Amino acid sequence: MLLLLPPSETKRAGGAPGSRLALSSLRFPMLTDARRATLDAVAALAEDHEAAVKALKLGVKQHHEVAKNRALETSELLPAADRYTGVLYDALDAASLPQEAREHLGRHVVIHSAVLGPIGALDEIPDYRLSHDSRLPGVRLKALWADAAAEALANESGLVLDARSQGYSALGPVPHGIRLEVVAEGADGRRRALNHFNKHAKGELARAYAASGETPTSVAEFVEWGAAHGFRLEPGDATDARHAGTVTLVTVAA
Repeated sequence: MLLLLPPSETKRAGGAPGSRLALSSLRFPMLTDARRATLDAVAALAEDHEAAVKALKLGVKQHHEVAKNRALETSELLPAADRYTGVLYDALDAASLPQEAREHLGRHVVIHSAVLGPIGALDEIPDYRLSHDSRLPGVRLKALWADAAAEALANESGLVLDARSQGYSALGPVPHGIRLEVVAEGADGRRRALNHFNKHAKGELARAYAASGETPTSVAEFVEWGAAHGFRLEPGDATDARHAGTVTLVTVAA
């Protein structure tokens, strides 16, 4: 099973001394041209500070983020799963995983970066600021990425579980993928989709998946895997167009 995760707006600074971005080292090398086009556009935008602040929708205290984009190819690197922070990645806590679990994470989890497209969870990347809906001069991210990323992901065999947000899914649709939906169920049985709990649950699921070392090959196997590891998973109703091709992770509302 390949698990697709969204990135995070917040990132850990720093990296390995002397490391520099090498596009040839990233997963899905067929995306090198799209990556180069995005990197060039991001760097060009960063040369105009005010335009970058507007395009990246930065608040007053975030103006320093522009400098990161001017140094994309000269700044130090961290594995993607360690670079991203926030609710999902705090729950994943990739840095604390045993080596074997990290290796499983690297093989079977992909994170969708707005700059680099789908990358392996342990691919080394620089700090940056860009979102799926950011506006770049002369480049529309959806037009640039959708077909290229979709083709790369279509080559993945077996079960593909798409836990990305809708914005990132649009940058690389997976026709054969299964969407992961997260709901919180209250004592009254009512279900709600809550953003914070959604991200936390996805992070916990990703951590358990890495730690298990297992690779479900079908939705049925994934549901069984979930039950064995403390997750309540419900396959979508194939007769209902709204929920066909989905799996719902049910959490308990606080």
